[in-house]
Amino acid sequence: MLAYAANRVNIAGRRSSPNAMLVIIGAHVAAVAVLMSAKMELPPIIKHPPIKIDLITEDDPPPPSPSERPDPRQPADQAVTRPDPVVPSPSLPRPAVDPTTVPFPNPDPWTLPNVDPQPRGDPLPAPAPVRLGPQLLTPASQLKPPYPHSKLLSEEEAVLRLRLTIDERGRVVAVEPVGRADPIFLAAARRHLLAHWRYRPASEGGRAVGSSTVITLRFELDG
Repeated sequence: MLAYAANRVNIAGRRSSPNAMLVIIGAHVAAVAVLMSAKMELPPIIKHPPIKIDLITEDDPPPPSPSERPDPRQPADQAVTRPDPVVPSPSLPRPAVDPTTVPFPNPDPWTLPNVDPQPRGDPLPAPAPVRLGPQLLTPASQLKPPYPHSKLLSEEEAVLRLRLTIDERGRVVAVEPVGRADPIFLAAARRHLLAHWRYRPASEGGRAVGSSTVITLRFELDG
């Protein structure tokens, strides 16, 4: 231990070397120079001046002259248009107009009015069909019915009013008394009229139809 202690170098007893100090100072100076050069090589910061905005106020337009003022009677939003000049057309010969075809004065003969040949109004009612009554076709020799035998013995006479029903063929299909009638005379008249009397049938609009008629039949003794 003692031998080791004797051989150690006394650091505190050494002197500082002036060369080492110079080296350290030179290194610091070099480092500062490098920093300064690096700082000087940075691009400079350019500061732009602030933008100034000036507000420009427009002057009011001058008032319109009296000739340019709009007409208060005309809408402002409606454009004023001038009518086109009228160019007169060459006169043409006008056609002759028959005065009988124009029932009233026509201000413009170039345009004839539409004249309706038939006046418009309520439609005319349809004409009623023509009706014709029956016509007797039986000859005179077959008109008088046979005289009842019992009435000949008693020499009685009678006047009968009878209603005859006639069909579309002109045949007598029914005989009915109008008022009071003797049954014997009525039966004799009914048998004869149903068997022998014929009529031209009644017609309506040209078509045969059934009808009825009233006759007067006399039973009289020959004097």
